[in-house]
Amino acid sequence: MSEPRANAEIDAIWGEKAKRLLRAQMTLKGVNAAQLAEKLTDMGVRETEKNVANKIARGGFTAAFFLQCMTALGVQTLHLE
Repeated sequence: MSEPRANAEIDAIWGEKAKRLLRAQMTLKGVNAAQLAEKLTDMGVRETEKNVANKIARGGFTAAFFLQCMTALGVQTLHLE
């Protein structure tokens, strides 16, 4: 049963990386959670400020949410470390 635990730990590490990337882009664009929620809503993605803030804080969001956020922020290129 150690394998699922190892996967959970690995997922947590990658979730943290995704969270840092999203936060960094928000900072670069000068956008807070409320503004991001508004931009997402403008794209047809219904998210409240609280939902956005919670997803980012947890780092447990889907790839679809991440891509929606990148699009809402106007990010066209993302460099991974």
